[in-house]
Amino acid sequence: MSEPDRDVSQRETLDREFLQRDRGLHPPPLTPDYKTSVLRSPNRALISLQSSLSEVTGPVFGHAELGPLDNDLIRNYARDGEPIGERILVHGLVRDENGRGVPQTLVEFWQANAGGRYRHRNDRYLAPIDPNFGGCGRALTDAQGYYYFRTIKPGPYPWRNFLNSWRPAHIHFSVFGSGFAQRLITQMYFEGDPLIWRDPMVLGIPDRAAAERLIAPLDLGAALPLDMLAYRFDIVLRGRQQTLFENKLQGN
Repeated sequence: MSEPDRDVSQRETLDREFLQRDRGLHPPPLTPDYKTSVLRSPNRALISLQSSLSEVTGPVFGHAELGPLDNDLIRNYARDGEPIGERILVHGLVRDENGRGVPQTLVEFWQANAGGRYRHRNDRYLAPIDPNFGGCGRALTDAQGYYYFRTIKPGPYPWRNFLNSWRPAHIHFSVFGSGFAQRLITQMYFEGDPLIWRDPMVLGIPDRAAAERLIAPLDLGAALPLDMLAYRFDIVLRGRQQTLFENKLQGN
C-alpha cells in the first residue's frame, strides 16, 4: 500500500470511531436508592478501550431478516386467541442530533404483559403468564427513521428494592447502529403514570428534562378509532436532546 493510500485508509478508520456521549445527563453508577447499583457500580477508575474493527463495521440488518409479525406483539406469539389487556400502538422516529431520521436501524422492544409479568423463567411475580403474549418484537426504521409496533399496554409490577417498591409500566428499547458497540438500551414510560416520579431509577436521573424525555405522550392523532390508543416515543441518539440510555459505557 502506498503512503497516500495508507493515509486515506487511516482517515476512514478514524471516521468510523465512535464518539462518546456526554454522560453528564446520566445518573451516577452508584445510586443508593436503587439498591442493586451498590453492587453493580465500579469502584475503580474506568479504562477506555479502542473499538475493534468488528465492533465498528457490523452488524448490518435487512428487511428480509424480519418476519411479517415481528412488530406486532398482539399476534406474534398468539396461540388460540389474542392477549389480554389494553391494545396500544407505539410509534416514533429515531433521529440524530440534527433532527434527521436515521434509516435502516434495528429497533428491538420487550416488556411485561398486562398483569406486569415477563415471559421469563426468572420472573416469579404472582400475575399469570398470558399464553398468547410473548412480550418482544423488533422493527427496522424506514427511509425517514420511522418505526411503529402494536402491543398490549404493560402493567406495573413490584420489585425487591425497598418495601412496597413498584416499577411503573414501561417498555424496554434496544437500538442498533452501524456496529455492535453502538447498541443502545433505554426504557419508555407512559404519560400520566403516577408511579413514574416514585421510581428510584427515574429519580436517580439528575436532569429532570432528560428523565421527561423517557415519557411517551398520548398521541390521539395516531390512535385507531374504536381499536387502540397511540403513544409517541422519539429516540434521539446524540446531542443536547438525546434520549437517556442505560448502557452508559458504550459510545453512540
